[in-house]
Amino acid sequence: MRTKPLIGVTADRTMMGPHASHVAGEKYIAAAVDGAGALAFVLPALGERQAAADILDAVDGLLFTGSYSNVEPHRYGGPASAAGTLHDPARDATTLPLLRAAIEAGVPVLAICRGFQEMNVVFGGTLHQEVHAVDGLHDHRENKADPLDTQYGPAHTIALVEGGLLREIAGGAHEASVNSLHGQGIDTLGHGLVANATASDGLIEAISVANARAFALGVQWHPEWQHAQNALSTAIFRAFGEACRARMLARIPGGAAHQPARAHAAHV
Repeated sequence: MRTKPLIGVTADRTMMGPHASHVAGEKYIAAAVDGAGALAFVLPALGERQAAADILDAVDGLLFTGSYSNVEPHRYGGPASAAGTLHDPARDATTLPLLRAAIEAGVPVLAICRGFQEMNVVFGGTLHQEVHAVDGLHDHRENKADPLDTQYGPAHTIALVEGGLLREIAGGAHEASVNSLHGQGIDTLGHGLVANATASDGLIEAISVANARAFALGVQWHPEWQHAQNALSTAIFRAFGEACRARMLARIPGGAAHQPARAHAAHV
């Protein structure tokens, strides 16, 4: 019997020379394996060529990754993107229907950065395409000339919403310090989503799905980066992994009887 849950990690479709390729950052894969205690595989962006129902039947959880690309604005009724904006229509065609189907089917979902924005779009929300250009909002982008440890270092605090899933995961903490590497962000919140954290400028930084059948959390920052060195990141991936393991056991006859008690949330 398999002892670890299986997590699908979403990929971008990109060109490597003349060859179309499907790529996921190792930091996401490593966080699924080491942080969530799972087996991970990279899920290609093949759209309808791989039916969502078949994917959901195979996995115990899905990790929707960050990306250099942005969701195409026609997906949420937004204006055309600025010239030079990177899009990935193959990823949109894969992740958007899959994310909604996963939540409806009770498959645990953790959505990070672009994945967080995908979650909002799937539920009918809209995005700011350039957060830094919106009056009253801060510049949430990283300086790409900085070393990676600086880019992914603490950038600002977030306030954790009382009663939210993230606050529960954080052991009741009222705030946390997070990194910030995004140009886009939530404008209008999707129907059925609940804000779990906000930045000081009011920008939503974490969301969950109201009345979800299983774990369904989206975060705008990057908890996968050096996840083991940050208490909140550790707690997020542990909670996600526990939810995936619970789904795995529930699908095995008699497996739920062997499910261990839930670990305590980490304090941050």
